[in-house]
Amino acid sequence: MQDQGRSTRKRTGGRLKNVRKRRKNELGRQPTETQVGEPRFRTVDARGNDTKTRALATNVASVNTGDETVSADIEDVVENDANPNYVRRNIITKGAVIETSEGRARVTSRPGQTGQVNAVLLED
Repeated sequence: MQDQGRSTRKRTGGRLKNVRKRRKNELGRQPTETQVGEPRFRTVDARGNDTKTRALATNVASVNTGDETVSADIEDVVENDANPNYVRRNIITKGAVIETSEGRARVTSRPGQTGQVNAVLLED
């Protein structure tokens, strides 16, 4: 999410002058909308001496079945509270319900930040 800065107007309606330009740490990036498909990743620089791996597309999820974690194929996005249009476009975000080879699971990781999909199996 991009920082839009402070308002250009005062409470009274008068204009505010810029005190300084934007800082590097105030800039944002466009959201990474991770899709279901052939795995594609991108590495971006993060704050400090750090990097983030963004998953642009993936079709594998680590699903926790209660006593063990198994690797499952992602078949479809069933539900996504972040945005109803994400279901149609097969976009995975944290909290999305996905259909896997193990059954329905809810995503607990942030694929656009960590580059991997971790999920917990849902009891039907």
